Amino acid sequence: MPRRTPRKLLTPAALHILLTLADGDQHGYAIRAAVETRTGGELELGPGTLYEALHRMVESGWIRAVAPDERRKVYALTVAGRAELDDELRRLDAIITYARNNALLPDGTES
Repeated sequence: MPRRTPRKLLTPAALHILLTLADGDQHGYAIRAAVETRTGGELELGPGTLYEALHRMVESGWIRAVAPDERRKVYALTVAGRAELDDELRRLDAIITYARNNALLPDGTES
């Protein structure tokens, strides 16, 4: 049986950027705000982290710059980026399913 080449895992920043762009085109500051809101402030993307991630994702073909608004570059998810997001969400779902099936997740009740 041929062995599958493991895929590179997404960083938390990349995952959340792709999730944000799945909701629609956004500029950098709006992406940053959406990520911080979604994660309850647990993931704060500083400008260096955000723009380096955006640059790498453009180079990978996962996102593209679209017509800028008055002052900012706006980013959109590509078909390849949507496929990457779907793969990562399936991978995470398999982990959660395993944890649930093996009673590894806390049930939310106190002892």
